[in-house]
Amino acid sequence: MNETLTYWLIIVGVLFSLLTLAALLIWVERRMLALWQDRLGPNRAGPLGLFIVVADSLKLFFKEDWIPPFADKPVFILAPAVVVISVLLSFSIIPFAPNIQIADLNIGLLFFLGMSSLGVYSIVLGGWASNNKYSLLGALRGASQMISYEVFMGLSLMGVVMLTGSFSLQAIVEAQKDYWFILLQPVGFVIFFIAGIAETHRLPFDIPEAESELVAGFHSEYSGMKFGMFFIGEYLGVTLISAMTVTLFFGGWLGPSFLPPLVWFVLKTFGFILFFVLLRASLPRPRYDQLMEFGWKTLLPITLLNLLITGAVALYLTPSPSP
Repeated sequence: MNETLTYWLIIVGVLFSLLTLAALLIWVERRMLALWQDRLGPNRAGPLGLFIVVADSLKLFFKEDWIPPFADKPVFILAPAVVVISVLLSFSIIPFAPNIQIADLNIGLLFFLGMSSLGVYSIVLGGWASNNKYSLLGALRGASQMISYEVFMGLSLMGVVMLTGSFSLQAIVEAQKDYWFILLQPVGFVIFFIAGIAETHRLPFDIPEAESELVAGFHSEYSGMKFGMFFIGEYLGVTLISAMTVTLFFGGWLGPSFLPPLVWFVLKTFGFILFFVLLRASLPRPRYDQLMEFGWKTLLPITLLNLLITGAVALYLTPSPSP
């Protein structure tokens, strides 16, 4: 009975924390962008502009929830939910601390890759159901971008799997007790993080919603809480990629004993979230063809070479069986 109660408390706690964090990141991003771009940022609504989160939430709740008469209504309504559900399901296999994890699957890494690949359906369905040429173009861009960079993301993680011998995220974290995998797989980390930026279509890879070309891309026709779900899904995706980066390459919840494991995990993850914001503040958006060329002509060969070298070294260091 106590184990069941603890399990449900973990689920509710993770869900509440993630949704609260997704809302809070609105304020964090605006404050950090203002700091790095030498301007004021939100500073009127409440202390340090904190009530801007409340104002934005109320605006989304009370804004007219309009559905275009030319849209495919059932698909139009379903699309925003897909991205939120797929991202929230991905968090179920992340070990936040030694005893704080919803499901320790022995195929946890494959589950993460599978759930992240479902996010592309949200973009494609939303853009297609809008029956708008700008939305459709954004959806096509998003589909090709996300599907392409999923290839590099998956291959970049195979070095970690070779070093660990498991797809379980808990086992991957425990395998980093002596040294973090960033020391052994720096190339894999860089490729995974670049692919993660493309997967979340954040700046500088926000090509599916490039406002200078496509109005707002795949969500041009969305308003109210449907747009809000795309918005929340993006911030949840940033948090997910940050948490996975920490888990796979930076020791997860491991750290000196003067802080609890959960605090170490949160601090590391928040550091990568801030790096996502810094990218938005500093880098320009590439052209669509440059993004795709960079993936297939640069990242793919480097990823395969890293995989080949890692496999060769792992094979060399494996003791041969005695006769």
